[in-house]
Amino acid sequence: MIDVVSVENMKASDSRKCQEVSSLYLMYQAALRIYESFKWYGKILIVCGSGNNGGDGYALSSILKANNIESKILMASNKISDTSKYYYDICVKNNIEIIKYDDELQIEGYDIIVDAIFGIGFRDDASGIYFDIINKINNSKAFVISIDINSGLNADTGMTKCAIKSDLTMSIGTFKTGHFLNMAKDYIKDKINLDIDIPIIDTPYYLLEEKDLRNVLKERLNFSNKGDFGYVGLIGGSLEYSGAIRLAAMGTLAIVSGAGVSICATPKSVAPIVANNILESTVYPFDEENGEILFDKDKLDYLIKRCKVITFGMGIKVTENSKKILEYLILNYKSKLVIDADGLTILSSIKEKLIDSEAKIVLTPHMKEFSRLIERNIDEIYNNGIEYAMEFSKAYNVILLLKGPATIITDGNDVLLVDRGTSGMATAGSGDVLSGIITGILGYNDDLLLATAGASYINGRAGELAEEKNSKITMTSKDTVDNVKNVINSIINNIKEMD
Repeated sequence: MIDVVSVENMKASDSRKCQEVSSLYLMYQAALRIYESFKWYGKILIVCGSGNNGGDGYALSSILKANNIESKILMASNKISDTSKYYYDICVKNNIEIIKYDDELQIEGYDIIVDAIFGIGFRDDASGIYFDIINKINNSKAFVISIDINSGLNADTGMTKCAIKSDLTMSIGTFKTGHFLNMAKDYIKDKINLDIDIPIIDTPYYLLEEKDLRNVLKERLNFSNKGDFGYVGLIGGSLEYSGAIRLAAMGTLAIVSGAGVSICATPKSVAPIVANNILESTVYPFDEENGEILFDKDKLDYLIKRCKVITFGMGIKVTENSKKILEYLILNYKSKLVIDADGLTILSSIKEKLIDSEAKIVLTPHMKEFSRLIERNIDEIYNNGIEYAMEFSKAYNVILLLKGPATIITDGNDVLLVDRGTSGMATAGSGDVLSGIITGILGYNDDLLLATAGASYINGRAGELAEEKNSKITMTSKDTVDNVKNVINSIINNIKEMD
């Protein structure tokens, strides 16, 4: 796993390091690593702001000069920090051309533009000359490199109204959450982290890597049977939402993801549709009224007794009967319970029941569903997603998976981030696909946090493959489903090679 930190954690860690070495030394080390991490060419412009991010730019220009590589500097501000002034003076001494900003300035004809305007402390919206410079850089045809974080992009939240769009962002020290969350993917084409030996003080968050799935997709013994890998149940569907087809896909995905047996519980009128679309799963019809599932204690008790995992909510509709089913599961089931889709809408009115549950519960909301659960508006969540997810998870003793361009998974103490996926997955059924994978993997994994994150990684990677074969516009959830098996096989083979 890769460490990811908040701005507060990074600043505190940087401050502690500066008790051991000077800030001038750290600035030089950052610039040196930037220089060493790229093959420099052509006409280079380094745009420097007034703070220490600008100082990194001045230091980089002086290192380039020492290695016989010419660059020009554009001062985005006449102000300059004390530390930055040291490297600014070196640039002046070495006759590096320094351009002052004016309204008529055109930023054209450069092969590489280095963005060293704002650092991780930037919180406002870029305005005035900064707005102008950012837009001119974005409209240039240069290869754009951002130092530490793209200027204008919030380093905690990944939100912005105006920011540099980079071809490459070079994070300094440790990745920040703003490199992954919310809008980050729309502004950062590629990114690397440059280690300059700053130990992190507080517990970081963790970005999941493929190799971390070795503890999820474990080697299987020949001396085993389907029961060893979990009977799992899926409760959902209604006649109006014959997303029962999706339920069928979930049943298949649970098997593909490694569950031993998958049981699809759905209304009687929907059961034939499900049965027509799956061979491997068992269909378990519930009585219904107008195509909507009815509460049946005996049938629920059968699933509770039979299944290591029950996933509830997809297409079930919000009714008094579906509410009774969810309440019953929360209060009587003692294994792994995944609540998704309509189940989350129902849960928002009975969430206090979670406190009394003995089940190991996983919730998989998207932003709107989470907004209902915590009774906050979506903009607040964009700006405090990790904090709110951790608070809710700890308060209700659940694993919370908050969907987004980067997915947040937390048990209230640790936070895992998954940045796999594509905007093409913003289509009907994508959440159902994820729930199917989670269901299957939880059938044979007891580490709920890692297993849930692993399922999210597989889902996102399958979506990426679907996009490669189709496009962001034309891909469907079925295309993601079709690639899940290939992703799992690839991960297993890659892990074997690593070992």
